[in-house]
Amino acid sequence: MRILILEDNRDIAESVGEFFELNGHHIDYAMDGLTAMHLAVTNEYDIYLFDIGVPGTDGISLTKRLRIDGNDQTPIIFLTARETLEDKIKGFESGCDDYVVKPFQLKELLVRVNAIYKRSQPQISNVIDIAGLRIDKNKHEVTRDNVNITITPVCYKILLTLAESSPNVVSREKIESIIWKDIAPSSDSLKSHLYSLRQKVDKPFDFPLIHTVSKQGFRLYKAS
Repeated sequence: MRILILEDNRDIAESVGEFFELNGHHIDYAMDGLTAMHLAVTNEYDIYLFDIGVPGTDGISLTKRLRIDGNDQTPIIFLTARETLEDKIKGFESGCDDYVVKPFQLKELLVRVNAIYKRSQPQISNVIDIAGLRIDKNKHEVTRDNVNITITPVCYKILLTLAESSPNVVSREKIESIIWKDIAPSSDSLKSHLYSLRQKVDKPFDFPLIHTVSKQGFRLYKAS
């Protein structure tokens, strides 16, 4: 991660920065609010660590400017000696994501930074939904129109391959290479598994989703 530290106490700034650098992170420093603002608008950061009581623009004012004027949603953690409930409320209302009171343990701060950074990342969906067919890649579960479908591991891999490329055509060769790697299957293996898959995924329902495209391969989609 690239982290910006706003801290006017050089000893604290260097202590935090060196610890995070030892854990593989890149650190930039600012000792006043204006410098921090300049760095924030000219660079891309993953986390901001801001002291509140710094020269120039204080940490709370800086946070408000970044959030409102700059529309900057980079996670912000306050590192401050201000420990009253009123101070904490002001901090969170300004837009910070966490509030850490000095003195603090560096290991705990690292855990907080990692957790907040992880939560800030876009969540990649592990569920594919195509015309009522739902594939949960985490649980390896398949349903269609809320009906559970039990299929073999090979059929699941074929279905997932088609679903991830839907509505595009997937060639026979590509499916075979994904399922069987470098081992050449018998000529009827894929045909047999596709038959079994269609019996489970298509036959009990109102319309088919698995289609054969002559001389090209197969595709998974709802025909109009």
